[in-house]
Amino acid sequence: MKSARFLMCPPDYYGIEYEINPWMSRKRAADHDLAVKQWNDLHRALTSLPGLTVELMEPVKGLPDIVFTANAGLVVGDLFISSRFRHPERQGETRYYEEWFADHGYRIERLPDDLQFEGAGDLLRAGGAWFGGYYFRTDPQAHASVSDILGEEILPLRLVDERFYHLDTCFCPIGDSAIYYPGAFDEYALRVLRERFADAIEVAPEEAEQFACNAVVVGNWVILNSVSPKLCKALSDRGYTCHPVELSEFIKSGGSAKCLTLALS
Repeated sequence: MKSARFLMCPPDYYGIEYEINPWMSRKRAADHDLAVKQWNDLHRALTSLPGLTVELMEPVKGLPDIVFTANAGLVVGDLFISSRFRHPERQGETRYYEEWFADHGYRIERLPDDLQFEGAGDLLRAGGAWFGGYYFRTDPQAHASVSDILGEEILPLRLVDERFYHLDTCFCPIGDSAIYYPGAFDEYALRVLRERFADAIEVAPEEAEQFACNAVVVGNWVILNSVSPKLCKALSDRGYTCHPVELSEFIKSGGSAKCLTLALS
């Protein structure tokens, strides 16, 4: 397995302090001690893989969702394209993400302020192409701007189920193929996915609702929320090894394994 690096942020100040997606309810608070344990379990699962390292950034009081580093922006080589968060509750994260990447030698690109773009949550590379989820958090025009920066085409995928508000909640590249939940996409997006990935694994609704698609793939290892037996069986049949980690406290905010990590290489 080739070396890989990820960025994570400890959940010191994580909690349900506002409601910006259907999963979040201030009446259903996260268990902080359990969230810390689950985050540590995910961190341990990642760092146990050979050749994999995890970089950490400092948590920030008052920014509970900074723990979801996948939304920081997009990393391509030494380039960091910073997110422009749709909701004011998350916009304060941008400063700290940009400082971290600048301090670590990355070139920083920023999209126009009037474009919403939520980073690697809505832009993923699979099978040699870029796929951009849009509607709930990211504007299609933002993907056009990113396409100009990268000099590469981005295929737009319209999301239609507000529970799956980021592309990485319902789509996950794996090898030269992908796993995805069909109910999250409009008809055009489904045609694109089925044409590009004839052998893709379609995730059952009950497992998609447990964020099965929000997985971290490293070589032939797939780290994902523990309530995904059907998907794990399908992955095992293709030679992958599932590493389930219980992440219930983060699902309360609408995130799981992939949301809690940002691939740096």
